Amino acid sequence: MISQFFVLSQRGDNIVFRDYRGEVAKGSAEIFFRKVKFWKEDGQEEAPPVFNVDGVNYFHVKVVGLLFVATTRVNVSPSLVLELLQRIARVIKDYLGVLSEDSLRKNFVLVYELLDEVIDFGYMQTTSTEVLKSYIFNEPIMVDAARLQPLRPAAIFMQGTKRMPGTAITKSVVANEPGGRKREEIFVDIIEKISVTFSSSGYILTSEIDGTIQMKSYLTGNPEIRLALNEDLSIGRGGESANDYRSSYGSGAVILDDCNFVESVRLDSFDMDRTLALVPPDGEFPVMNYRMTQEFKPPFHINCLIEEAGHLKGEVILKVRAEFPSNITANTVVLEMPLPKYTTRASFELEPGVTGQRTDFKGANKKLEWDLEKFVGGVEHTLRAKLTFSQDLHANITKEAGPVSMTFTIPMYNVSRLQVKYLQIAKKSSSYNPYRWVRYVTQANSYVARI
Repeated sequence: MISQFFVLSQRGDNIVFRDYRGEVAKGSAEIFFRKVKFWKEDGQEEAPPVFNVDGVNYFHVKVVGLLFVATTRVNVSPSLVLELLQRIARVIKDYLGVLSEDSLRKNFVLVYELLDEVIDFGYMQTTSTEVLKSYIFNEPIMVDAARLQPLRPAAIFMQGTKRMPGTAITKSVVANEPGGRKREEIFVDIIEKISVTFSSSGYILTSEIDGTIQMKSYLTGNPEIRLALNEDLSIGRGGESANDYRSSYGSGAVILDDCNFVESVRLDSFDMDRTLALVPPDGEFPVMNYRMTQEFKPPFHINCLIEEAGHLKGEVILKVRAEFPSNITANTVVLEMPLPKYTTRASFELEPGVTGQRTDFKGANKKLEWDLEKFVGGVEHTLRAKLTFSQDLHANITKEAGPVSMTFTIPMYNVSRLQVKYLQIAKKSSSYNPYRWVRYVTQANSYVARI
């Protein structure tokens, strides 16, 4: 049960606000934003997703730069409220096509209509896009594509030699394209978030993959589809699947620790040929979530050295090598490294002739930051940083710095080797041939190297 729901922009502007129970003061949005913007508690730089101020519980998630927030004075499950906020964002995106401050302001009537159906007096009713279509009557006002943020290379769908910009999935599930026509399409994403911890000598200490197969359907009539995965897929560390399937596979097999499926998936033939059958509902939804802790080859190898370089001086040498093929390019690569707290200045030296790289020294929190716009597979990049200290070193400098953390996005690449072998759609007629788009994305959840 929640009392209020609101959406704030990055500047703190109140875009959407709905008070369901009148139990929390009207100024809660301003209190929340000030608390989040100037969070200094527990030594953390960012506010946690759940916190309490003067007896009011605040829950929030950040989606494409927007803050989705719920408040309540009662004791409710944090995971339930956070999941509700994520689903509200997904439903709004399904109807508006693109989720942004501009689209919310242009469609505030539709957004409030959705909120009134999703939540009643603070209690969740439904977050199904398909169910809501029976109760929502306002048409979305589509945002001009020219007003959207420029697409990064990660927002490209590829299939063989075909390319389709990411705006292909920024369509409303209820609005037709110009001219009244409707293009039959279905999009499948395999998104993997990896967590890896390296020792100071470069060995892997921990590794894990949290993956999801996500689907967005624009198919009229909701035809049945069949999604085929790797035939050598095994579920369970001992070859035991989710339904006590037992098999023996070679060392190259894809072995998942566990997985779960959306309720509409039928597993009738999953044991025999690893095929999922389902009737996709409208909008975006996860078909399957999975976890994998089997050893895998990390996409990046990090090597860091920090040492004294004279009186009140130090030097950092940071090397990163991409271990994936040269036809793959990672985007938005960012490395951060905490420096000794007595560091006063840092000067940087990049490789000659490199472009698209930016370095910075965050004096407030003593951090080195290295941004790489693109990182081509098989390539190694090096950063040298000369440090100036305010006092003599009285301890091992390696204990005062690090670890190195890294974030990145690698389109059309997945570490687990889980693949969609084919996507079959039940035909209505011989001429019915919808477009099928499959994308693989690998992202860093926690990628850390000790010094």
